[in-house]
Amino acid sequence: MSLETPPLPPSPPPARRRFGAAALAATALASAALGGGAVHLLAHKEAHDAHAPAATASTSPAASEPAATKYQCPMHPSIVQDHPGKCPICGMDLVAMTPASASPGDPGAPAVEGLAPVTIDPSRQQLIGLRTAPVTEGKVGGTWRTNGRVAMDETRVRRVTLKVPAFVERVYADFTGKPVQRGEPLFSVYSPELLAAQEEYLLALRTRQALGQAGGMASDGDALVSAARRKLQLWDVPAATLERLAETGEATRSLTLVSPISGVITKKDVVEGARLEVGATPYEIVDLSRVWVLADVYESELRHVKVGMPATMQLKAFPNRVFAGKVAFLDPVLDPATRTVKVRLEFPNPDGDLRPEMFGEVVLRGTTREGLKIPSDAIVPTGTTQVVFVALGEGRFQPREVRLGESDGKSVEVTSGLKAGDQVVTGANFLVDSESRLRASLAALAASSSASAPAAAPPASPPAQTPPAASGHGGH
Repeated sequence: MSLETPPLPPSPPPARRRFGAAALAATALASAALGGGAVHLLAHKEAHDAHAPAATASTSPAASEPAATKYQCPMHPSIVQDHPGKCPICGMDLVAMTPASASPGDPGAPAVEGLAPVTIDPSRQQLIGLRTAPVTEGKVGGTWRTNGRVAMDETRVRRVTLKVPAFVERVYADFTGKPVQRGEPLFSVYSPELLAAQEEYLLALRTRQALGQAGGMASDGDALVSAARRKLQLWDVPAATLERLAETGEATRSLTLVSPISGVITKKDVVEGARLEVGATPYEIVDLSRVWVLADVYESELRHVKVGMPATMQLKAFPNRVFAGKVAFLDPVLDPATRTVKVRLEFPNPDGDLRPEMFGEVVLRGTTREGLKIPSDAIVPTGTTQVVFVALGEGRFQPREVRLGESDGKSVEVTSGLKAGDQVVTGANFLVDSESRLRASLAALAASSSASAPAAAPPASPPAQTPPAASGHGGH
């Protein structure tokens, strides 16, 4: 094998012409040695990289050593340190943040999103007024509470309307709110038309009498009397006045109008000396022996309310009395603003104690059933779900999502999430809720920080040495 070298410069120095062959030989030997060494180093590096993951996994301190235990204050979760001690804020002993203490809940109960179990020292519970109540079995449903307003029965309202023009001479029912009885005098008037009608009635009576004495037909006289009497009756002349006219045979100058029903005067628009035209309504009288109570029922409870359902009502004016009534009518139209339906109840009111515009608590009573129930104060609404806090003992409280059924205002039915005998928080539960949310937020923040922290970078390998490029120059 011959070694070819590039041509020499046209005018090489004498020294390079003298040692050109020796330099070329030395360069070739050095290139061969360095090339073999580079190949050996590259093969060794590939073998080392192939075994590096296994060696790292087997010798990593994180895999062989347990994580360091952190200690946290039960009342101030922001206080965390790597050794036992006391909280600098409240002085409580720090608790090890092990998986068992971090989640001291019931293993069989599902976690509630955004809430975390909490631990509260008994002395702290007493300080914040924390109370619990058991989940009990009993009668649920069948009663629905709402507010009601007493109103007049619109079917028992009467107005006194004048059917002939008249002048008021005397007023007997002289103020609004005065109770009156049926047939009691209201006011007396003078009317030329009424006076003429009385004369016609008396003339008909005399004509009938004359026909009877003359042997004429009595039916003709009866027809005249009936027509004249009917005219006065249509003008609301009382029957007693007609009888007196027939007995005395003399027309009266003034006519007294009486109350058509027993009740209370709710409107008075008449004074002595006033002139009343046809169609005037000087009085409005309402019978309050029976009243209405108007209540609102929510759309979700409407299916339970039926016409004829018994109901009771209590008023602040009579705290020790319970008034009994029944549902009489359901409004066919839902109120779009309040999403409620007006329910009309009827209550007897013989003593007049139920006055219009009074407010009271109405209880609609239906059929009850057996079920689980808890106090309404135990419920913590979260917007989309209902949550209670269950006492697990030793100061531990776990959030529990529940499904609710019927409520009577004081207690509420629980259809899922609890069992009989569980203790639920009823006092200071909103403080417990705040603590639970804080712990859940801190735990989520800590998990996020751990996940986003960069892993420790492996030590950098020394850079591979690049062999020097072989010189292409040589001498013969």
